[in-house]
Amino acid sequence: MPDRIELLQGTLDMLILRTLLLGPAHGHEIAKHIQRTTADLLQVEHGSLYPALHRLERKAWLAAKWKAPGKELKREFKYYQLTAAGRKQLLAEESKWKQMTGAIARVMWPAEEG
Repeated sequence: MPDRIELLQGTLDMLILRTLLLGPAHGHEIAKHIQRTTADLLQVEHGSLYPALHRLERKAWLAAKWKAPGKELKREFKYYQLTAAGRKQLLAEESKWKQMTGAIARVMWPAEEG
């Protein structure tokens, strides 16, 4: 898709944490939520998503557990859930994001001097 936008480094982690604020989800659900929410502008490839999920799990910002197949599941899925440390990190990431986008906006669209 030519209109796709590449994510800034570190942004994917923030989007994953924010998505999991809604509740536990497996990787495919996380990727689809980001894609749907951004009207298909952001598409997270599995080659980026799963390393990010594993990194966040190692940092203890996510907890994960396997859910066995049942009536609604055809196969086992690993569900990720935000931890208390992950919630705290999300707040820090959101604050940094707001500062960064504000700074970029000031460069791109400076207030008229006068």
